[in-house]
Amino acid sequence: MRSVVEARGLQRRFGQQQALAGVDLQLEAGSVLGLIGPNGAGKTTLLRSLLGLTRCEGELTVLGVDPRRDHARLMQDACFIADTAVLPRWMRVDELLDYTDGVHSRFNRAHAVRLLAGTEVGLRRRIGELSKGMTVQLHLALVMAIDARLLILDEPTLGLDILFRKQFFEQLLNDYFDEERTIIISTHQVEEVENILTHVMFMNRGRGLLCDSMLALEERYVELRAVGEAATRAAGIPHLGQRPLLGGKALIYEDVNRDLLAPLGDLRTPALADLFVAKVAEDNGHE
Repeated sequence: MRSVVEARGLQRRFGQQQALAGVDLQLEAGSVLGLIGPNGAGKTTLLRSLLGLTRCEGELTVLGVDPRRDHARLMQDACFIADTAVLPRWMRVDELLDYTDGVHSRFNRAHAVRLLAGTEVGLRRRIGELSKGMTVQLHLALVMAIDARLLILDEPTLGLDILFRKQFFEQLLNDYFDEERTIIISTHQVEEVENILTHVMFMNRGRGLLCDSMLALEERYVELRAVGEAATRAAGIPHLGQRPLLGGKALIYEDVNRDLLAPLGDLRTPALADLFVAKVAEDNGHE
């Protein structure tokens, strides 16, 4: 598979704040990476660094180019949606499509129109009249109609209701993603993207805590749900994190012999959100 992102030792400081502190990331074509971290973890700084929108130190190649030196070339093959993205409110939707068609050689206007046909975003409506959900749908249609190899989404569904969020991710997979294209999603809606991810990266305080495939996580981590005396015995086995359950505990283990845990309760793959909370708690406890 072709490498899309190769980053080693990325560093970025804003005054006294270390936004990126030696971040490594390698991603192949056809991946869907979930970038997860608390506010201030460095997620947006990392995404903007990958796009060449902010300066960083370290080794970095995206789609075969250095985004810090070849930003214009990179953006011929990459698209970006942020929750703060602003579209010209005074334009009509069809005027925005005409403008994009004129400035981007790889934009397919007819495809954008087909994507919008399944929404309530009328072509003759002013952008300023659209709801936030419709504006996000319009923005998504614009970028999905560009023949790009990399799509970066920074909290794209922030503030949208659950119906719009579900439609957003369904449309993303059905109308954009294939084995040649790569998606990076930064989101707090972990439960809603977990089932579409091929890879995940946890960030905290500017550092990468974990970066691996979803399949590797299933092999490496296990959650035990135990009650009564079994829960007490399970707590005595070194574990990554735990949370209370009715009458017992749910404990997450890393690289443990599952035969040791099986007699104590039910074993399952931990939810991504629970694993993230455990990893961040572990990292914060090392201060």
